[in-house]
Amino acid sequence: MNNRITFPENRSLDVIGLGRLCVDLNANETLRPMEKTRTFTKYVGGSPANIAIGTSRLGLKTGFVGKVSDDQMGRFITGYLEENKINTESVVTDTTGAITGLAFTEIKSPEDCSILMYRDNVADLNLDTSDVSEEYIKRSKSLLISGTALAKSPSREAVFLALEYARKHDVVVFFDLDYRPYTWESEAETAVYYNLAAEKCDVIIGTREEFDMMEKLLNYEKSDDKVTADKWFSYHAKIVVIKHGSGGSIAYTKEGESYQGGIFKTKVLKTFGAGDSYASAFMYGLMKRYDVPTAMRLGSASASIVISKHSCSDAMPSVDEIEEFLETAEEIN
Repeated sequence: MNNRITFPENRSLDVIGLGRLCVDLNANETLRPMEKTRTFTKYVGGSPANIAIGTSRLGLKTGFVGKVSDDQMGRFITGYLEENKINTESVVTDTTGAITGLAFTEIKSPEDCSILMYRDNVADLNLDTSDVSEEYIKRSKSLLISGTALAKSPSREAVFLALEYARKHDVVVFFDLDYRPYTWESEAETAVYYNLAAEKCDVIIGTREEFDMMEKLLNYEKSDDKVTADKWFSYHAKIVVIKHGSGGSIAYTKEGESYQGGIFKTKVLKTFGAGDSYASAFMYGLMKRYDVPTAMRLGSASASIVISKHSCSDAMPSVDEIEEFLETAEEIN
């Protein structure tokens, strides 16, 4: 099937993730505010980390470029990646005393979830251009970046160097927007660097709100999915996916096609993790040469599985789990 993305052959890795490696502390006591939550369970977190774990669980050969703290938390992250068969030779240890970012989650109800982030002096934002190996990037069929890594220097420059290496060696670039306002100085700064990165990417995935943030400097009068997609097709993009939460998603291709994706009924525990699980299965679908609607369906199924479970990274499903889910799942278009 032709999905209009051609991946290079004869590469030892299918996907390399780059960026945020942190720890999620998910509330064990749900249906209550964080003020009344006493215990949490520790997981590896960070959008690119979750996506990389997801692609590895689906059987793709996955690596990672990132930086971890020189302490127990950093070793926990690296060990977990290795347990999940992720190549960590480009995961380096910070030497400045920086710490691991923490994300505490609050689950007041399935619809009312929030995240309290600790992102000051974190190791992942100390990723430097010297930590990005051209030889490592060229070994992969694709590169995954996310917006959080663009928020500060030197991580910002490391992302752009990786993008240059990817373009030089015909590595397909996925951009999961992953906008987290608390790591940025201003909306203008955010929009500028998001736009500069997106210009170099082949597949861009984000929520309508994230694309709106990118367009604020352009003074668009209203949100328009097709206008958004066409903007990126004028650069390097071949597929743009815009997510609308419970309204499903819509994917546009450079050839002018559009595909509406639905969601699946599931028992929702929490909302976070849906985007990462969607991205990992969507990427898997494209890399297995499924058509775009099939890749979207895999993404939606994976998201439905993850939001029904307590964790994000631990809950990333296998191919068998997705196929089993799809046998009985009810799709809402």
